Amino acid sequence: MGRDPSSGGVEVKVIPRRGDNSVRPTGGTPTPSPPPSASASRRRDFRPFKRWFPWLVPSFVVANTIMFVITMYVNNCPKHSVGSSSCFARFLGRFSFQPLKENPLFGPSSSTLDKMGALEVDKVVHKHQAWRLISCIWLHAGVIHVLANMLSLLFIGIRLEQEFGFVRIGLLYLISGFGGSLLSSLFIQSGISVGASGALFGLLGGMLSELLTNWTIYANKVAALLTLIVIIIINLAVGILPHVDNFAHIGGFISGFLLGFVFLIRPQFKWVSRSHSAYPASAVKSKHKPYQYVLWIISFILLTAGLITGLVLLLRGVNMNEHCSWCHYLSCVPTSKWSCKSQEVYCESTQIGNQLNMTCLSNGRSHTYPLSTSSSSSQVQQLCSQLCS
Repeated sequence: MGRDPSSGGVEVKVIPRRGDNSVRPTGGTPTPSPPPSASASRRRDFRPFKRWFPWLVPSFVVANTIMFVITMYVNNCPKHSVGSSSCFARFLGRFSFQPLKENPLFGPSSSTLDKMGALEVDKVVHKHQAWRLISCIWLHAGVIHVLANMLSLLFIGIRLEQEFGFVRIGLLYLISGFGGSLLSSLFIQSGISVGASGALFGLLGGMLSELLTNWTIYANKVAALLTLIVIIIINLAVGILPHVDNFAHIGGFISGFLLGFVFLIRPQFKWVSRSHSAYPASAVKSKHKPYQYVLWIISFILLTAGLITGLVLLLRGVNMNEHCSWCHYLSCVPTSKWSCKSQEVYCESTQIGNQLNMTCLSNGRSHTYPLSTSSSSSQVQQLCSQLCS
């Protein structure tokens, strides 16, 4: 999803004042200043900001991985699929994957994801299951999906947690994930959505606003800004492909960007270092610069108003596509190679004994499946989706 531009040379400026900083009395023997080696050692050991031990981000990775394993256990392709012989990697037993035609990401069925808490707008609005806005960010559609997201989370999140601690980064991750789910629900009204991409884009947005609000403490600021902007643009551009929920990416990024001005604000370097240098107390009147306070207030108001307004609109069943005729292009741009329209699948089926003969009405393909007494309508619908894919 992205990478840490700060590892490419972004550093905090630490400029010690030159000269003798010792105080000498007006008379008598002058008080000797500390040896140059001791002064240099003191400056070398001084860290302007605390470094935290990162444990929360690795815990998130473990939690997401465990949730995927539980999802595959619940999925149990050989038992719950009518055509059990088509399960991929059957040697894994109940952890085998759905047929690749149904799920090319090596994962469970959509009905299993729905059961585990995937984001489905109809259930959020009409069945009052708003908890799905949070639960969906802990679920993933397949091995490829969870690996890509977790590697990105480690790459981005470890550095941020080291710099700002687990409380602020944890809140940034969760609130950004919620914001991504919220925007996705307002524009994508059909199907289900899972994944931590919204939360990951929130971390990218937080990195950008952190760089802007703490602009004066960075050395290679322009290079860091350009690198980060390129990473964000590339990741958002990938979202215009079909079957990628770019609204979750955009919602998470905007939430994280605003949260960065609130959670990731740094005090002035002179304020932090005044006890370690010769800066007089009167030289630093405020812990933060005025523009930092302004950005904090504006961002907090915009974020709070946006989340509350979005949640109210969602619970009222508002479809934002009816109010924005071009917004759907933000998530998918149709080309000659693919279509962005979600196609409903319909099949005609006849049952003779324990055999189900099914024909897809969109492509005319037919197949016969063995039925068991435990077969459900959702399993039959899965077969229809597989046949029409």
